[in-house]
Amino acid sequence: MLVVTGLIEVAESDIEAARAAAAEMAVATRRENGCIAYAFYEDVEAPGRFRVYEEWEDQEALTAHGETPHMATFRAALAGFDLRNAKVQKFSAGPKSDL
Repeated sequence: MLVVTGLIEVAESDIEAARAAAAEMAVATRRENGCIAYAFYEDVEAPGRFRVYEEWEDQEALTAHGETPHMATFRAALAGFDLRNAKVQKFSAGPKSDL
C-alpha cells in the first residue's frame, strides 16, 4: 500500500475556489480502482491550508490516478490559484494494524 500526503496553501482570495476544486477531486478520485482512501482537510487554525491524504493499493493505481481527466482539471485549478505552498509526498506503508 502507498500513502500520499501533502500540504497545499492558497491565498485568502482563493479559499472558496480551492474548497470546491478539492471537493470535486475527492469525489471523483474515490471512484477510481485502487483508491482506498482520499480526502482533503482544511486546517481549522489556518484557513486556506489544506492537507491531502491518500491511500492506494499500489503504484499502478497511483500512476493511473495521475492520468485521469479530473487530475488534469485539478492541476489546472491549482495553476490559477495564488499558491503559498504546495508539497506532496509518497510513502510505502507496511501492513496495517490497530493501535
